[in-house]
Amino acid sequence: MSLKKQLENYFTFTEKTSGSILYFDTLPEAINVNKKNKAILKPANNSNISIKQSVGTNIFELKQPQKIASVKAPKLDIEAIDLSEIKTLEELEEAVANCKKCPLNTARKNTVFGTGNPDANLMIIGEAPGADEDEQGKPFVGRAGKLLTDILKAINFSREEVFIANICKCRPPGNRRPNTEEVYFCEQYLHKQIELIKPKFILALGLTAADTLFKSSHKMADIRGKIFDYQGIKTMVTYHPAALLRNPNWKRPVWEDVKILRKLYDEEVHD
Repeated sequence: MSLKKQLENYFTFTEKTSGSILYFDTLPEAINVNKKNKAILKPANNSNISIKQSVGTNIFELKQPQKIASVKAPKLDIEAIDLSEIKTLEELEEAVANCKKCPLNTARKNTVFGTGNPDANLMIIGEAPGADEDEQGKPFVGRAGKLLTDILKAINFSREEVFIANICKCRPPGNRRPNTEEVYFCEQYLHKQIELIKPKFILALGLTAADTLFKSSHKMADIRGKIFDYQGIKTMVTYHPAALLRNPNWKRPVWEDVKILRKLYDEEVHD
C-alpha cells in the first residue's frame, strides 16, 4: 500500500473518531529530583500531560489535546465499520468472523476474536494471531501464550478471570507486524470490545498494541512499567511474551511491571 493511501486511511479514521482535527500527544521525560536519586517523571515543556502519584507509580492523564492541523479527510471507497447496533460480545464476535474488510481474510483459517471473562476488570491486548492462534481460533495458545499464562499465574490471575485479545483478529502472513490498513479496520473491533467489556485495567503487550491505542510511536524503554490513562482506563505497557522468548533478559522487567499492575488492581478492585 502506498504512503499516500496509508495517510488517507488514517485521516479517514481520525475524522470518524475525533472530527476534523488531528491530535498529537507528548510523552513525559524522566529526571532525577531527590537526594535518594530516585527518578520521577516530569512533563516536557509545553506538554499536555498531567501527572498523578499512586502507590509510587506515575499515572499520565492527557489534558485537552493540542491542535496541530485542521485536516479535511478525502473521500475514499472504504468506510469505517458501523458497529453502533452491536450490543453484546457475541454479536461482535459474529461480525468479526464475517469480516472481509482487508486482505487478511483470504488466508485465515479462523478469526481470533478473544477469550476470557466478558466482565473482566483486566483486559490484555497483544498484536496479532500467530500460526497456532489461527489454527485454533484462540489468542495466545502457542509458546508465547504459555508464557503469558505463566506470567498471569505468577500474579494470581487465571486466563478465565481476564479477557485476552489482539489488535488484529486475523493472522498476518509469516507473523509479520500488521500494516496500517489491517490495523485501521481491526482496531475498530477492538475499541468495541473495550466498550462492551469496560475493564478497569489494560495490559498492552508490545509496541504495536501501545502505538495503536495511543496513536503515536514510542520506545519501549520510555513507556514500559508506567501507568497511563487510556479513555479512563489505567493502562500499562510491557514487553510482548514473544519478545521474552527471543530475549530472556527482559523477563525481569516484565515481572517488575506486572507486580505494579497487580498492586494497583488489588487497591482498586474489591470483589
